[in-house]
This record gives sequence, C-alpha cells and structure tokens, in this order.
Amino acid sequence: MDFAPHTHDDDRAMLDTVGLDALSDLFEAIDPSLQLTRPLDVPPALDEVELLDHMARLARRSRGPAELVCFAGGGSYDHHLPPVVKALAGRAEFATSYTPYQPELSQGVLQAIFEFQTLVCELYGMEVANASLYDGANALVEAVTLSMRTTKRSRVLVGATVHPHYVQVLRTCTSGLDLDVEVVPFGGEGIVDWSKVDATGAAAVACAYPNFFGRLEDLQTASSVAHEAGALSIAVTDPTAMGVLESPGTLGADVAVGEGQALGNPKSYGGPYVGLFATHLDHVRQVPGRIAGETVDADGRRAYVLTLQAREQHIRRARATSNVCTNQTLMAIFASVYLGWLGPQGLQRLGEVCIRRTAFTAERLSEIPGCEIAFEGPHFKEIVLRTPGDARELERSIAERGYLAGPSLGRWWPELSDCLLVAVTERRTEQDIVGLAEALEKELAG
Repeated sequence: MDFAPHTHDDDRAMLDTVGLDALSDLFEAIDPSLQLTRPLDVPPALDEVELLDHMARLARRSRGPAELVCFAGGGSYDHHLPPVVKALAGRAEFATSYTPYQPELSQGVLQAIFEFQTLVCELYGMEVANASLYDGANALVEAVTLSMRTTKRSRVLVGATVHPHYVQVLRTCTSGLDLDVEVVPFGGEGIVDWSKVDATGAAAVACAYPNFFGRLEDLQTASSVAHEAGALSIAVTDPTAMGVLESPGTLGADVAVGEGQALGNPKSYGGPYVGLFATHLDHVRQVPGRIAGETVDADGRRAYVLTLQAREQHIRRARATSNVCTNQTLMAIFASVYLGWLGPQGLQRLGEVCIRRTAFTAERLSEIPGCEIAFEGPHFKEIVLRTPGDARELERSIAERGYLAGPSLGRWWPELSDCLLVAVTERRTEQDIVGLAEALEKELAG
C-alpha cells in the first residue's frame, strides 16, 4: 500500500496534544539500559526516486516461485491462483468491516463466512466448522485443547509424520496446560503403524492425512485406536486431497484440521494463512473462535449473524474455550471463491493431476544415479528423495540451477539428512519435472 509519512509539524501537534516535549518521552517507561543511546547506523536519507531504485535492487536479490521452478513443499504449495479469486474476494460487499459485530452492517462478510464454513464441512465430512483460525498449526492446537476439555485427560498422541512445526507449536501453546505430547514414531515405509499404538489414557490421537512425506496414513485405524481408548480422533489434512480421498468424517475422525493456503492463497513469505477446523455437532459448544449462523430478520428475510462465540472477549475468560480473538476472513474468502471456482469435479481433477504428476516425478527422479524414493507406496503431492550426500547442500545448489525443492529433512530427522522433500502440484509440467531431474543429475555428477 502507499504510505505518506507525517511531517515534523504533525509530530509537534501530536506531542502537544498528549502534553509531551519530545518523541523520546514516549519511552520513559522503558528501562534506560534497554534503550539505544546512539544514533542509528543508517546511511543518509534518499530522495523518492533513489529510494524506489534501492528497494527494487534489494527485491531482485530475493528469488522465489516467480523466478524459479517451484518443487518446494512442506506445508506451503505453489498451486495455480485463478485471477477470479482475487477479483471476487476483494469486492466491497465481501471485504467489509474487519469484525462483523453489527450484523445489519456486515451481511456480505457474514454470508461469505457462512459459505466458507459450509464448504469446510463438505470437504471434511463434518457438521460444524468455525470461521477459520490463524493457520494449520493453530488449528491442531485448538483440536487438542477441545479433546482435553471433552475427555478431561492431559495426554495426546501425535504421529511423527504430522508437520514438525505443528508439533512444535502444539508444545509451545500448551506448555502451561500440563499436556503430555507423545510423538508416535513412523516406520520404514514413512507411515505410523496405528494398529500397534496404545492410546490408553489419551485425550486425542492426531493422524496426518496425507502425511508430511506425502504418504497416505491409515486414518480409519487411527480413529478406531482412539475410540477404543475413549479418546478423540484428529485428522491433520491437506484440503486439496479431499477430492480424491475419503473424508476424515467418513473414516471416523472427530475433528479435522488443516492449512488452507493451498486453496487460492499465495505463498506470501509464509503467511498470512488460514486454519481450517471442523468437527461433529456433538462438540459444537467446544468449537474455538466464532461461528457465523443463518437466521431470519424481523421481516422473515434470510439473514446472517455471529453465533456461539466461544471467545474470551465475549464470555468470562475462565469459561472461554479459546483465546483466539479473530478469524482470517480475507484468506477464508479467498479459499471460498477458489473452492467455488473448482467445484467438486474440479477438486477431484486437481487431486488426480497431482497424483499422476507426483508418480511421474518419483519415477523420473529414481532414475538418477545414487538417488531413490525413500518411502515407496502411494503418495499425494509430495515424495521424499534420498540423495548421495547432504540434502541441505543439494537444496541450495539446485536453486542456483533454477529449481526450488525441499525442505531437506535432516533439520528434523538426523537419519534423513540425505533426504529432500519434493512437492508436485498441478502447476508442474512434464517439462518442469524433466528439467528438475536433469538439474539434479548435473549437480550430483559435478
């Protein structure tokens, strides 16, 4: 957005209004030992033309999917962003007031949220969805705390194939709740053998579907293990796979969560994204955040309101189910327009294209001398490529050849330090895949 800085006269007027002599007086409450006592070490001011040129030069130093062919995955994906999404999501009747506290002024955005909730329910085979959360990791945290409140237990089993960042966020956000987070290891096929897991005393079992390696977990068995122990089953999903996989609700999940970035939202340096959260009607009063509901007004016309706002801003903090104070309305509207643009058949076709191109990529990359697919079996959108050396160095070097891939897996699993995650969306053509293979071959031969 454009920015016009305020003048020295503006500064003076604001200081006079609050009764201060200098801007430094605003920081009196900060301990002097924490304050910088010297001028900032920055070059002299530039005029507008020089500044714009300088910023353009800095921007050219950063390369991303616009300049490189993107096979990078691990939770953020280079899907096609239809122009219709931005064109519709930015319309004023949808993107009205930030928070729709006054329904009479916010019918457009409330209806958009209601439609978003309906679409998430359709995706996941559930009856209730909220107005969205910050991101997929936050959605997992809220699913776990819902399970804790429901079962009155303080232990959760999380598959090691759930995104490592999600597990880290879960540990951080529940550090004051005395929650025992137990990570269940995966086997040689890159999946958790849920039939051998003992969930006794657990509040929840969290299973990735598909998992971080692109492998398909047995969500139905994970749900059965959870229910036999009196725990809830949580499915951590990729929503773009729902056109080709059975819904989590059909396979016994009690809560389904996921990251909605792939639904029409750009990668955007890692955010803002949108967390998807859905569950069954039995748990509606434990749902975090807010829910938009449909009703009628005094004249019998269809209308939309906020309902069941289980937030600390609306009820006593001790009774709030969540301290989430917002929802990702704009990103949720992007996701809604994207899903509406795709439709059920389009979502199925998207999944099928990703599966075919992932399979072709696995076949082509496994032909590279010294390389192999680490976890054989069905994959969705991602594969793990085992390489002859340090995958992190390979990740950097092939970027110099014009291809983004990764992340390398040694940062989380030392035993996989020679493994690279490769993501394949509908945007990756056969030419792109062959080009990646040739770049890897040249780099490894060198």
